[in-house]
Amino acid sequence: MKIAILSIILAGSLFAETPRFETDKLFIKLAPGAKIPTSKLIKSVKPLFGQNYLVQTTDAVALETELKENKNIAATEKSYFAGKRELPQPKKDKVMPEMNFFEAFNDPKVSRVWSFKDIGGQGVSVNRAYMNPLGLVKDEVIVAVVDTGVDYNHEDLKNVMWVNSNEIPGNGIDDDNNGYIDDVHGIDTLNKDDEGNASGDPMASHAHGTHVAGTIAAEQNNHTGIAGIASNVKIMAIRAVPDSSDETDADVVESFLYAAKHGARIINCSFGKKHNEGGMIVNETIDHIGKTYGALVIAAAGNEYRSDNDVSPKYPASFPSDHLMVVASTNKSGGLSWFSNVGRKTVDVAAPGSGIYSTVPGNKYSNMSGTSMAAPTAAGVTAEVLSHFPELNGVNLKKVIMDSVVKHPKFKTKMVSGGKVNLYLALRHALNNYDELLRSQNK
Repeated sequence: MKIAILSIILAGSLFAETPRFETDKLFIKLAPGAKIPTSKLIKSVKPLFGQNYLVQTTDAVALETELKENKNIAATEKSYFAGKRELPQPKKDKVMPEMNFFEAFNDPKVSRVWSFKDIGGQGVSVNRAYMNPLGLVKDEVIVAVVDTGVDYNHEDLKNVMWVNSNEIPGNGIDDDNNGYIDDVHGIDTLNKDDEGNASGDPMASHAHGTHVAGTIAAEQNNHTGIAGIASNVKIMAIRAVPDSSDETDADVVESFLYAAKHGARIINCSFGKKHNEGGMIVNETIDHIGKTYGALVIAAAGNEYRSDNDVSPKYPASFPSDHLMVVASTNKSGGLSWFSNVGRKTVDVAAPGSGIYSTVPGNKYSNMSGTSMAAPTAAGVTAEVLSHFPELNGVNLKKVIMDSVVKHPKFKTKMVSGGKVNLYLALRHALNNYDELLRSQNK
């Protein structure tokens, strides 16, 4: 699958080149009751879920051809690359007097995070929500950031990183027998051993993933830097996106499965296909982790300058899944960002994504723009709601967020909900409709 980071970049023709794929991998789905066929082309087989497997092969094209008429095989699919694009670089941080306008936080740079403003300031009412708490006990929530990795030593992130308590750091042993060595904070699917096992070190290779992580959950009230939208959240870092933004289907599937199996209820997905070839296994994976683990994948809508995703699908954003929430970007004036894709049927909500100030590697902070930034804004709001109402599954979480948006007259034809996410309203909507939501998911 050609998936590319959805931060602002100049986009060429979506179909200007033939999609590349991994020549040594092939997804196969077995027919009911069938077994893996024998073939000289098969080197190894990795079970995924259900009847789906990832096959390591000497020749993906030859194996696909060989299996085409095999009645034991329900489907095959190549593992496509994302398509190379230049990732945006963070803007140089300006030296400014630190003035905190948000009473709920003592973080010195938090006033630069304009999304914390209330509805009139075109934000998502983060400060208002924390100034008017519901008074409920909150559960810890794990949010997976599938991206370019995360600087887990950053001053504003080190205390909010997920820790695999069953793994002993640095001993070179797979202590918990989950197939990964030293996966203390997550995994790196881009670095694998000779047997194809991902590394356990998801340190950032680019600022993108660290910026996303900070928007969601930078440590609050530590007298340092900024604050993330969500409290009581742990960030699981999964490096699956190279600096060339040329990641593969196989790495995305592995990332989603790892995240859900290790407790991530929300998975931020700030990337999207440059083409529409393949990728159905990713859609199946989203549905699987949603139904099995209650996970919700939150994806960026794309930055093809108001392109309509209903007309020109952008995957994974255009996948038809109840377990996927797709996010467009808004600007500081409250309108749609000039770069943001739309879709009356395929884009669910909007969230601030223009000029978002957040963490970048090396204890630094910077502005970045894109639907890549809007998705984690929505993810932070969703995580805070989930922390208050942990019994809600992904489908009902999505419903709460969509039913509590602040409507915008010009958004009615641009997205399903017709509005922008709002933390204050989402928390109260969940509280007021909690019993009904639980009844609906327990039917």
